[in-house]
Amino acid sequence: MRYLDFELSEGSDGVTTLDAMAATPAGRHAEVLAEAQAVLAWCRREFPHTQGPVDEGLDWDHDLHVGLEDGGWHTVSLTLTGSPRFVEAFLAAFGTPPG
Repeated sequence: MRYLDFELSEGSDGVTTLDAMAATPAGRHAEVLAEAQAVLAWCRREFPHTQGPVDEGLDWDHDLHVGLEDGGWHTVSLTLTGSPRFVEAFLAAFGTPPG
């Protein structure tokens, strides 16, 4: 990962959240968006047919927001929620977040 640094938080309900956000000038926005799309492609490839509410027994879900801030900065924020097996595979593929 070059732009997205994920932070991990574990809920008492067994659902883990991985949050990442990047703000860049317009010239780097496409790179950040491509990185987010690559993460989502991995999720879909490794855990096909199990995307949806984790608290209903599925493995993973996501929320992707793209915005334009003052001064022309572009933001990309990606939140993933995951089951224990999803998070284990995610960390093996992308590394353990700092913290």
